[in-house]
Amino acid sequence: MAAEKSLRKILFVCVGNTCRSQMAEGFAEIHGKGKVEVQSAGTSASGIVNRNTIKAMAEKGIDISGHTSKQVTEEMIGWADVVVTLGCCSADMLCPVDFKGKKIDWKIDDPLGRPWEVMQRVRDDIENKVKELISAETGD
Repeated sequence: MAAEKSLRKILFVCVGNTCRSQMAEGFAEIHGKGKVEVQSAGTSASGIVNRNTIKAMAEKGIDISGHTSKQVTEEMIGWADVVVTLGCCSADMLCPVDFKGKKIDWKIDDPLGRPWEVMQRVRDDIENKVKELISAETGD
């Protein structure tokens, strides 16, 4: 019997876990289905997922209305093979010095409170980056 390949574990982190990291989690759940496990969190979690974030993802056919905003924990970071920050701080600052996984920083504008076109542009940028990341991490 062949050994089952373990899925890469990706943690996306932004400030409030209300927009950018939620989008990344939603895209990774779809584009990485069967290839990656994914979580998202915030350095200062807001407790809600922004309704415009949900609307923007719905435009792409992805329902994240069941997602919740979570505070990043040491356990989440320890769980991850890859930690991706989306404009909150550097992954080097976020992760403990003994973190053995990959650390990636994406410079992503915060679309909250900005025109709708900015939300859509940020969403599409995140989708492209998530697809590239999944391809790089899974060899697909």
